[in-house]
Amino acid sequence: MRAVRFAEYGTPDVLHLTEVAEPHAGPGQIRVAVRAAGVNPHDWRVREGQFQRINPLRLPVGVGQDAAGVVDEIGAGVTGITVGDRVFGRGASTYAEYAVLSSWAPMPEGLGFAEAAGYPSVVETALRILRMVGVQTGQTLVVSGAAGGVGSAVVQIACDRGITVIGTAGPANQDYLRSLGALATTYGPGWVERVRAFGRVDAALDLNGSGVLRGLLDLTGDPDKVVTIADLEAPMLGIRFAGVGGSMPEALAAAVDLLERGKLHLPIDRSFPLAEAAAAHADSQAGHTRGRRVLLV
Repeated sequence: MRAVRFAEYGTPDVLHLTEVAEPHAGPGQIRVAVRAAGVNPHDWRVREGQFQRINPLRLPVGVGQDAAGVVDEIGAGVTGITVGDRVFGRGASTYAEYAVLSSWAPMPEGLGFAEAAGYPSVVETALRILRMVGVQTGQTLVVSGAAGGVGSAVVQIACDRGITVIGTAGPANQDYLRSLGALATTYGPGWVERVRAFGRVDAALDLNGSGVLRGLLDLTGDPDKVVTIADLEAPMLGIRFAGVGGSMPEALAAAVDLLERGKLHLPIDRSFPLAEAAAAHADSQAGHTRGRRVLLV
């Protein structure tokens, strides 16, 4: 089968579409014929080698965690699913024609493969950081970098919980944030004052690591009420950095519930063919996204 792999850490150019042996589902797993794979910042951070000290890889290795596709192989002990079912979930080496998933959920009626592939890791991250920051119904949350995939999910989930959201993003994404239910303002000089003009801030999330932590700390007055997924300088300010560790089955169940109630929609900002994974990574690293990027298989 065709799969995207890399044999050395580096720039997007180290990604290559190659022929490899098909994977097979082990106990508690399923295999899918991949129709679309989500492109996440985690993917290119792995490719760059940012995690090699804590999780060294045996190269060459595949890329990707999120996928949507059609079940074609079921591992031992798996029940409640049949070959031919349409599912989305998380696994390993999902930039490929076939991938093994360890967590999955049935795709809601009317949801396409491309959109479905954009949900798993994004929703899990959004749920986890909302839980970490402890924001409650009736409170106000600031989200820096609110127009990306995780930001779009955070805004919609928080609004569904009765939380007021103030989102920062570029000028072109102001109307988009308002369409999600957020109060919107731009980043850049004076952003702290613009956010403060909306009123009291109870908690804050940094999703793009653009040096906003001191401003968010100033707005909340408490490092325990700020969480980042992108700024590695956070511990120096007493602010928590959200790594990994959430429950993917719970996140997928929550995503299905939100989707079926019409409370969540992550638009596809750009899609790429599998052979253009390097371009997808370069585009992701450039930022300024609205919603998600996916590979189509």
